[in-house]
Amino acid sequence: MSIIKQYGWNERFEQALPEHTTPGRIISEHKSSYRAITEQGEWLITLSGNFRHTHDTGEYPSVGDWVALEQMPGEDKGIIHKLLPRSSRFTRKANGETSELQTIAVNIDYIFLVMSLNHDFNVRRLERYLIAAWDSGAMPVVVLTKSDQCDDPAVFLEQVDTTSFGVDAFAVSAVTDAGMDAFLRYLTEGKTGALLGSSGVGKSSLINALTNSDTMAVQDIREDDSKGRHTTTHRELLLLPSGGLLIDTPGMREFQLGDSADGLDASFQDVASFAAECRFRDCSHQKEPGCRIQSALASGELPKDRYMSYLKLLRELEYIERKSNLAKQQAERMVWKQRSKELRSRPAKKR
Repeated sequence: MSIIKQYGWNERFEQALPEHTTPGRIISEHKSSYRAITEQGEWLITLSGNFRHTHDTGEYPSVGDWVALEQMPGEDKGIIHKLLPRSSRFTRKANGETSELQTIAVNIDYIFLVMSLNHDFNVRRLERYLIAAWDSGAMPVVVLTKSDQCDDPAVFLEQVDTTSFGVDAFAVSAVTDAGMDAFLRYLTEGKTGALLGSSGVGKSSLINALTNSDTMAVQDIREDDSKGRHTTTHRELLLLPSGGLLIDTPGMREFQLGDSADGLDASFQDVASFAAECRFRDCSHQKEPGCRIQSALASGELPKDRYMSYLKLLRELEYIERKSNLAKQQAERMVWKQRSKELRSRPAKKR
């Protein structure tokens, strides 16, 4: 098998590749350059000047992307001329007041949402991850780590099951290898997964176990609150002995949603199902007669804390959408102001 096929190259990418260019998949990202796997081996690659001037930084390639390259004569180096269409893209809102999205992982088949079986376990955070995961185009899978430190992982798996409808979940231990074979169901030849979760949940330990190596540095967590230090400092795509591929990502202290309205409905299928049974289509789920949401809350079919979490996330997404629309309007006004200024500065034509 060719090298690039091992890294997930397929006919869909082949059809999008411009003539006289070389395909490469980005395996790591640095400040001003990338490293990519090509049919000729590993190359150091950079963006072409034209690409830089015609794309915003948010449109730059990320780890997992396939790109069209021109090889520098006589060197294992290349220039990126085109970003090939992505099959999936997991994002979050960048930190701060900006409405820009930060790309976390692309061209992935599975998103492994990792939480450890200690203080890190948080159903509300899992709901937030699931919304973005469903919206990415990849399939979410929940992984609960450090099962060797937990007396009864089944209790936590049950909580995941009542939150993550239609999502597979399993518990593992990188220390004892318990449950680690479950990864092999997903990470088959050419398939790509990404590990996402907070610092200290054991992502680096999972990678070491899956690669049978000490590739990733591992740090201890604080025993009082189970919080860990950042071990992974950058994203990296790794080829596993199983033939699958895995992207490791830095731990996320916080996770702000981007434009994930579709993911909200997929993650809260129970709420959507109850809402569809309301007597009135425009039910606000407050005091209207025949409101199925309210009856489900009263009977306990829909836990109140889950519904409150849904409302909170809905308000957050509505706020992000309003802010994004405002930013677009402001950008359009700036463009028109600049055009008007240029027109006024032109000398009048002589008649």
